[in-house]
Amino acid sequence: MAMKFETIKRVILAAIMLPFVFMLIEGVVVIRSSVNQYWNLEKDRQFADVLARGGSIAATEILTEIGATRRYLADPSSRTAIDMQQSRVTLDRERHAFYASLPSRDALDEGLVGELSILSLAYSRIVAARSAVDQGRYTGSDPGSIYWYAALKELAVVDALSPLISDPVLLEKSNQLMGILLTYYGERLITGIGTRYLNQGASARLPVELFVQGKVMLGEGMDHMVFHSSAPVVRHIVAYLGRSSQVKANAITDAILAGSRPTRAVHDVWAAAQSERMIFLQQKMIEAAKDIHETGESLSTRSHIHLTRILALCAGLLILATLVLLLAAKGLRLIDRLTQDRETLVGELRSAAQTDLLTGLYNRRGFEVAASALLTQAEHGSRWISVVLFDLDHFKKINDVHGHDAGDAVLRHVAGVARENFRSFDLLVRHGGEEFLALLPDSTPDDAAIVAGRVRLAIEAAEIPLPSGDVLKVTASFGCAGRANEATNRNFEDLVKRADLALYAAKASGRNCVVSGPIIQAPVQEERRKAASGGGFDSRI
Repeated sequence: MAMKFETIKRVILAAIMLPFVFMLIEGVVVIRSSVNQYWNLEKDRQFADVLARGGSIAATEILTEIGATRRYLADPSSRTAIDMQQSRVTLDRERHAFYASLPSRDALDEGLVGELSILSLAYSRIVAARSAVDQGRYTGSDPGSIYWYAALKELAVVDALSPLISDPVLLEKSNQLMGILLTYYGERLITGIGTRYLNQGASARLPVELFVQGKVMLGEGMDHMVFHSSAPVVRHIVAYLGRSSQVKANAITDAILAGSRPTRAVHDVWAAAQSERMIFLQQKMIEAAKDIHETGESLSTRSHIHLTRILALCAGLLILATLVLLLAAKGLRLIDRLTQDRETLVGELRSAAQTDLLTGLYNRRGFEVAASALLTQAEHGSRWISVVLFDLDHFKKINDVHGHDAGDAVLRHVAGVARENFRSFDLLVRHGGEEFLALLPDSTPDDAAIVAGRVRLAIEAAEIPLPSGDVLKVTASFGCAGRANEATNRNFEDLVKRADLALYAAKASGRNCVVSGPIIQAPVQEERRKAASGGGFDSRI
């Protein structure tokens, strides 16, 4: 039968756990995929922040400091000095924020790390130029080349970020920003070279290489915008550059590159068109950087939503696992219960047969079973064993005056007091009616008398609440007897009889006392005389 139940348990466990294991594996795979998507979103969010800040620095802060520095060198007044210092503070703040927004080096490839190192060197050159300007030691004709180099390195970092981006929307906007930046800086180089060339005399020579470099940057920027993005801002730029004034300016640029020198009127038309174009493109750079920043905010929201879903999925999987385990445990417990119910019922019946229902103590039958082991140990070793027999004084009067319910309450309470004051290893039994018996292992009669005295005092001090609401106090008389292993000719019943005689003597001595044996059969008066003279009974407590 036990084997059959074990087989059923294994079948039920397999039926519950096998599908759950497959579900758990699938859930782990889904969670792992979701976690990877979350980290990609977080990485792209950081890249969006880097792109927005890098684009803003290249489009605004570097150019602002170039202009402020040039004005200060041309007119070193307090006003231009303040403007220059403010532009430096702004650039440094944005530069530090740019570096702080970068992901950890583990998320960057070697190419981007290299570009960042070059960018740091470019900013070091700006810091050195600032120091020279502040100390009046700057000897260069124009500091713009130093800032120009830093701006180009900022563009290189922005361009190096593109291969690391996973989100297609952010990638498109990254290429869009890069296209606008290249277009702007190409136009700026063409405008600066062309303006200096036209403002010089007829013998001046055009720096063709720089002019061509500007045209190349302009072409690369337009390619980025046209081939990598179809956004409205790109269409707007293309439409703007297709205006007649801008087409005419492009024709003048080509003529300048070919070596012709336009008239002053044509020069003014070209300069106005180029200035308008620069302002337009700079505005578009700012808009593109802001758009990327908003895309980063959107990615941040998506990543948080994704994280919430991951946590919900994990919680759901955990709840499912808990439910399955609970069901499995419940099924196994049900099988175990089928095998244990009969034994439990038998045990309860056996316990009920050995326990006094009123007091919860052993009855005589239960006491005999529990005491047999202690008596056997005492017979096989040199050990004392003692018996304490006690009953309540005038208990019949309690039943007659207060009723049997009150008597039951007194018995329950006295049983509890006795259980608390006898030692934990003593065996306590309701011997019958208001009489109780305790078996004390490893105890001489004197030891038993001491324990009995403690119990007697506790019973005497107890205030017993009755069902009627009254409070009653009772006393009890105690008789003690004991024997050692040598007394093998005396059985347990004889020990109880001698304790009963001691109890009788306690009753005869005025009750509410403890008397310990051995007992000598004699009239009560003779027993009292011998007890008082130190013979007969050992003590009265």
